[in-house]
Amino acid sequence: MEPFKNKVWLARPLMHGEELEYINVAFKENYITTAGTNISELEKAVAEKIGVKHVVGLSSGTAALHMAIKLAALKIYGTPKQGRGMLFGKKVFCSDVTFDATVNPVVYEDGEPVFIDSEYETWNMDPEALERAFEVYPDVKIIVVAHLYGFPAKIDEIKKIAEEHGAVIVEDAAESIIASYKGKMTGAWCADTGTGILSLNGNKLVTASSGGLLLTNDREAYEKVKKWSTQARESAPWYEHEELGYNYRMSNIIAGIGRGQMLHAEEHVMMKKAIYDRYKDGFKDLPVSMNSYDPVDSKPNFWLSCMIIDKEAMGEHVRSNRIALYRHVKGKTTPTEVLETLAHYNAEGRPIWKPMHMQPYYINNPFITKDGNGRARTNAYIEGCANDVGGDIFDRGLCLPSDINMTEEEQARVIEIVRSCFE
Repeated sequence: MEPFKNKVWLARPLMHGEELEYINVAFKENYITTAGTNISELEKAVAEKIGVKHVVGLSSGTAALHMAIKLAALKIYGTPKQGRGMLFGKKVFCSDVTFDATVNPVVYEDGEPVFIDSEYETWNMDPEALERAFEVYPDVKIIVVAHLYGFPAKIDEIKKIAEEHGAVIVEDAAESIIASYKGKMTGAWCADTGTGILSLNGNKLVTASSGGLLLTNDREAYEKVKKWSTQARESAPWYEHEELGYNYRMSNIIAGIGRGQMLHAEEHVMMKKAIYDRYKDGFKDLPVSMNSYDPVDSKPNFWLSCMIIDKEAMGEHVRSNRIALYRHVKGKTTPTEVLETLAHYNAEGRPIWKPMHMQPYYINNPFITKDGNGRARTNAYIEGCANDVGGDIFDRGLCLPSDINMTEEEQARVIEIVRSCFE
């Protein structure tokens, strides 16, 4: 087989034309800064689509997460002393398998992330592990939950646990825009007592090239984020500042792209689902499984199609913090072998997010599994001793080329390439 002449990417945006029309609106109005029609219309469109009262357009999903963390901390702990973050000396429960942007804002505010293990059913935060975490750290009052790769977590169970312990949830729906669980959009589940966030990064299902959105039903929280994100300027004829502020507002140009993309959100989901379904059908006789979800309660946006290799079909491989090595075993394979083979044929895949509890920066942070403390439980010679679901998903999983622009013929070749790794 010859390599692809044109590279098959992991995930690229798909533009339709309306995006440029809305950019031109910004030029005609001469509003190319952080104000203008596109921003207000995008915020309105997202609020209506997701089912929340208020939306704030921000410069990135990370900025939205930072503002959401500050809101939660202000609600629970109040304003700290100058020079200290709003989470100084506090622990926060966080999803373990996610991009580090989910948890870094906790550290921005001097908090300590406590990582909660995943479950196999959704690859997201395990409600059972969260319950155990409250047994270990009963004073925690903030939970950050991510919906991985566009597949919703069991947010109803997680929300119930949070309410039982008087905790506030920050719902990270950066990867799961317009995905829903039990009839409610991700990002809206906790908007009454907490907040949700979305990302419009360049490779997301709905993109604006960059940008993020904070979702809430609380008018006061909405106004607070608008103030914080514009350098916390007070209502005065000069620049008056009573709080620490940030330059986090969204550009009117970027908002124009997002405004055009929102018109095609459901179309993008259908295209992504078709990619997922073709992979699932193409791999049906291989010892692998795809991203797991409940087809009754969960409606993912299928942002990235991923697969996990069955344990008995895993070849031998080792990973350091920088490199991975494997030895091919007939009839078996490894994520590294699949990814390197795809790269050889000019196709892009990616490892599963490396769990936060395995990251060098967070290696000393607490990690809780459904069995309790997940640290120092690696005695492999004791059967069932070391339950680390997130680590196992990372070890055996990978993200497949999920480009919305990929043709069926190109995907058929990708499937053939993956199948060849088991020969």
